[in-house]
Amino acid sequence: MLVVCITIHEFSHAFIALKLGDPTAKASGRVTLNPLAHLDPVGTLLLALVGFGWGKPVPFNLNFLRSPKRDAALISLAGPASNFLFAVVFGLIHKVFGLGFIGNILESLVYFNLILCFFNLIPVHPLDGFKVVWGFLPPDLSEQWLDLAPYGLWILLLLIFANVTDYFVSLPVGFLVKLLL
Repeated sequence: MLVVCITIHEFSHAFIALKLGDPTAKASGRVTLNPLAHLDPVGTLLLALVGFGWGKPVPFNLNFLRSPKRDAALISLAGPASNFLFAVVFGLIHKVFGLGFIGNILESLVYFNLILCFFNLIPVHPLDGFKVVWGFLPPDLSEQWLDLAPYGLWILLLLIFANVTDYFVSLPVGFLVKLLL
């Protein structure tokens, strides 16, 4: 099920990039709902082994965008926004048809989409939240923000091991799961 959520997420990045004028994702075969186009080999292997993984990042080129910083933020926001939207849709369907096996699948889809949404909004590179914040910073701060990118993975690991990510993910996910289901 997580493969479906990752596919929705990555497709949304590609679709919005194309709509904003960047053909890079289309040229890479990423404007598709075919999961094979969006699965990263290492991320998929880890997903199968430990239940945590990632999709292949969607490429985009700032040079094709009319308003590069703003559009990069919108492209980056598209993935988490699509996961949030699908969580709401699956939650509404669950309210109507949420019994038995179908209900369990819908609950999982709500949960996984919300986790992807909020985890990816953490403002640390390589997550989407990093580019969302960058897109709205004034020029003097945006360069300093980009200087943090090489340390992003280490910062993210530190946040995960220190359980700080719980504040960004578990709290809003828990609240919304109760609301939607």
